[in-house]
Amino acid sequence: MTLLPLGGDPVAGEGARVVRADDGRAFAVFVVDGSYVVTDPLCPHNRGPLAEGRVDGGVVRCPWHWYRFDLATGECRTQPALRLGVYPVLRRDDGWVADVGDEPVAMSMSERLRAHARGELPRPHPGTALHPGRRPQG
Repeated sequence: MTLLPLGGDPVAGEGARVVRADDGRAFAVFVVDGSYVVTDPLCPHNRGPLAEGRVDGGVVRCPWHWYRFDLATGECRTQPALRLGVYPVLRRDDGWVADVGDEPVAMSMSERLRAHARGELPRPHPGTALHPGRRPQG
């Protein structure tokens, strides 16, 4: 378990920010209704910077393509197949922390292909190169 320090009590109106864990992973930190919300920093659609997005009613909108994500659940309201990682936030004696888990183990190419075939990975954006120098066919 990796705990990400967030600081003291959340301040209403505080803007979103990106923080890094000791292992180098980045996370977006939002203040929603007086509470911290910690998510993956990039939009799962096309890796837009979510901390730069607009938050309204507990929903963040990606600034690049306007995909909307519920900050409580991570559900994408624009494309239900996408999901944003949301991490539990805990109060400790020394301040607020987020439990961001352990660093994920990278999937091998065969694991990625099987997961994609089962529909567990989102399809790449049509303009995304799958291999350097090659474009998706279709």
